Amino acid sequence: MPERTLRVGIDVGGTFTDLLATESWSGKRLARKVPTTPREPQRAAIDALVALLGEYETAPTVEFLAHSTTIATNALLGQLGLELPRVALVTTQGFRDVIEIGRQNRSEIYNLFVERPRPLVAREDRLTVRERVDHHGTVLVPLDDDSVEETCDQLRARNIDAVAICLLHSYANDAHERRLAAALAAALPRIWITRSSEVDPEYREYERCSTTVVNAVLAPIVEQYLERLAAELRAMGMEAPLYVMRSDGGLSAARWVKTRPAAIVESGPASGAIATAELGRRLGERHLLSFDMGGTTAKAGAIVDGVVQIAHEFEAAGKTHSGRGVKGSGYPIRFPFVDLAEISAGGGTIAWIDDGDALRVGPLSAGAQPGPACYGNSDRATVTDANLVVGRLNAFHLLGGAFPIDGARARRAIEKLSAQLEMSIEATAAGIVTLIDTTMAKILRIVTIERGFDPRDFTLVAFGGGGPLHACALADELAIDRIVIPPSPGLFSASGLLDADLQVSEIWPVLSILDEIEPQSMERAFAASEEGARAELIQQGASRRTIAFSREYEARYRGQSFELKVEYDSLPNAVAQSFHAAHRVRYGYEVSEEPIEIVNARLTARGAVFASPPPVVRAAETRSNEEPATTSERRALWLADTFVEAPVFKRDGLADGARIDGPAIVEAYDTTAYLAPHWSLRVDGDLMLLVRTVGAP
Repeated sequence: MPERTLRVGIDVGGTFTDLLATESWSGKRLARKVPTTPREPQRAAIDALVALLGEYETAPTVEFLAHSTTIATNALLGQLGLELPRVALVTTQGFRDVIEIGRQNRSEIYNLFVERPRPLVAREDRLTVRERVDHHGTVLVPLDDDSVEETCDQLRARNIDAVAICLLHSYANDAHERRLAAALAAALPRIWITRSSEVDPEYREYERCSTTVVNAVLAPIVEQYLERLAAELRAMGMEAPLYVMRSDGGLSAARWVKTRPAAIVESGPASGAIATAELGRRLGERHLLSFDMGGTTAKAGAIVDGVVQIAHEFEAAGKTHSGRGVKGSGYPIRFPFVDLAEISAGGGTIAWIDDGDALRVGPLSAGAQPGPACYGNSDRATVTDANLVVGRLNAFHLLGGAFPIDGARARRAIEKLSAQLEMSIEATAAGIVTLIDTTMAKILRIVTIERGFDPRDFTLVAFGGGGPLHACALADELAIDRIVIPPSPGLFSASGLLDADLQVSEIWPVLSILDEIEPQSMERAFAASEEGARAELIQQGASRRTIAFSREYEARYRGQSFELKVEYDSLPNAVAQSFHAAHRVRYGYEVSEEPIEIVNARLTARGAVFASPPPVVRAAETRSNEEPATTSERRALWLADTFVEAPVFKRDGLADGARIDGPAIVEAYDTTAYLAPHWSLRVDGDLMLLVRTVGAP
């Protein structure tokens, strides 16, 4: 009899930690949801795993464990219990202040007193060595051994936890950085060392330096976190390798992540987009919008032609305005990441009255602790409390009855606001829901209209604890007529961990006019990179026959400041045509007579841990033409001041093929879906809910 094994994905979010597991012998997927423990984030992951395994008489073997975490972001945002380590920066003489001078963009252009982000390295901890390399990689001044020794002596005398090395133009020649790193490692064997030529071998000194410093700052925090998690897993007798979701939607072994922790700053949000793309492949849909509303934030991303959209630079711990990152407000990081728009809008987002006696919602959140008022630990009204008062959520419990709540306390919290506004409690709650819907619609516009896409061409995939509650309102706002609510939507991001491939990426500078590049030289460079990436993937546990590669250029017209991604081709004319087309789509024009400069070459390698997926079991094996049975009925908000009587259905009681016309409420273990009056729902196997506007095909 084959061994009974589990493949497990655990997503640690701001409010809840979600676990999804697949049984190898049946294909059945099991879900668990537990409150996040912010001070000890690994504790919630272990709690969820213990709860799952405790339900088996004989616990199966966990053969695969993937994990996404917000620890890197939380550390940069200053979460208590995640104090940043003391880090030193070693750079070329005369360039110690690059990290603080940065660019001349201002996060608040009309604010004369705007403050830049606090430097992650104090000025007294920025040291220099005598050396100089030009942008071609030619050594102008050899690395001075005396200055290296002096730097080592200074660092020995300080309580330094990590060192970032960023020498001028080391992307073109990293010999000096390697020598310096070796000397520091010998002199200070217990500190973490990050070389810029290893984590970000690209030109633009400030961004490269910032990426290196962020990586050095996060290295002690992430390594200690992963080691604590691994130790607790070993104590449970678990021998499965631990994988971590990266910001670009790929998985990497924990040992790799320890050396490049800046690559997981957007770990948590990425898995939802990967799950959406996989769902699209199963449904035959190639244009989808992922909409994830959790306890603290809402996130949106676009899948175009079946491909998750990727960007290559963002600012960690920066401010956002209406879902857009504010340039100059955070720490630039040049690692690939899933292109998402994010806003502070979740179930725990707090409603309040401003100085003008106007109702506001957010950006502050109640988080996991104390949580919404209905959780029993707070008296501040949140979006979850408002959804309770307007009848969209069960007034007595959540999580299928496993999470009792205090509906009366939610009403009292909103009553405080309604008294100030001189409105009814229901009208105030309805206002909170309407305001949060308007706020969240902005991020869907950002990833569609502002990227040159028509939202009417997309299917909205709504997930997270709150996504299905608000999906109809958001789809109406953007004239979208198709919504998909996946199985276990409250744990859907965790399913992305089970769908993702292992991934390795490498980038190297080219900085040459396209017509001057020797094709044979680039072929050799890509071939060598593929060989190294294949070996790395196999070492991390990828199945050899699943490995695939993609080659790309980052190109621009000569003199431009920003690059576009184009597929590599050995024929320059083919690359030129691709670039002109991409430029026309992005900017609305092309300049065919202008020389094209190739800035970087990029290789991405992917491979699956398993050569074949586990069997898939459908939750509903038979179709039914019978009208689904309601469990109850309650008065629920439709529009801002209109309530309707909505029948309530249990999701696990819906048969394959069942159809429901709105208004209706569908309750499940992990989330509740609200179906507005002009929408219709059909169950399509495995409890997939396909939602259409009435009259849509």
